[in-house]
Amino acid sequence: MRSPTTDPAIRLTGLVKTFGRRLVVDRIELEVPSGSFFGLVGPNGAGKTTSLSMAVGLLRPDAGRAEIFGLDVWDDASRAKELIGVLLDGLAMPERLTGRELLRFTGLLRGMEPEEVERRAGELLEILELDTAERALVMEYSTGMRKKIGLATALLHAPKLLVLDEPLEAVDPISAATIKVILQRFVRGGGSVVFSSHVMAVVEQLCDHVAVIASGRVVASGPLQDVRSGQSLEERFVSLVGGQIPEVGELAWLSS
Repeated sequence: MRSPTTDPAIRLTGLVKTFGRRLVVDRIELEVPSGSFFGLVGPNGAGKTTSLSMAVGLLRPDAGRAEIFGLDVWDDASRAKELIGVLLDGLAMPERLTGRELLRFTGLLRGMEPEEVERRAGELLEILELDTAERALVMEYSTGMRKKIGLATALLHAPKLLVLDEPLEAVDPISAATIKVILQRFVRGGGSVVFSSHVMAVVEQLCDHVAVIASGRVVASGPLQDVRSGQSLEERFVSLVGGQIPEVGELAWLSS
């Protein structure tokens, strides 16, 4: 059981990020309670991945502060990064290693004992059904396999916080079910999860807290039931981001 903490798993205060003249993250304020399974949803281009990248210390903000369990991710980077496992969309991995070699490399970089790395790597490869591709290089992995090995590297050092960006994308249904069980057990054991996804049904199934991001700002955040306000998460999401489901014309040319 991980030791409890009164500090939020993540606290973002006034985060700002621009790329050229484009404002991507606009003074985001967000708290992720320790021990929560926290869903992060928003339309494409809303700033979710950029915000998460700044939250875990992979991208320096133009302004604002990011904390992990009370530790500033830039002023106390080493201690903060010991506490987190990260799987972000498009995050590069060494391509010319096998899955086991990648886990071994990751574990040794984190200062883990070689015997412990081998034991955990074997368990992760087996449970994520990557052990049958022992000799395949990461560059040969399918998109779903890359998601699974990325999750394995995030879990390897038994972090207190997992930050996952679309972890189930392109993953087969059996593996997706396994990953859900792993994440639910992780939270029950005292861990915290931030889970970014476009699939509202999955967020509703897994998460107890949720935040909606639109145009680089948090427009709603809190316990899932409070944010939903009596609607489905999808309906509430559409109303919050100011969208409207368009009427679909006849598209007669699609009919046989």
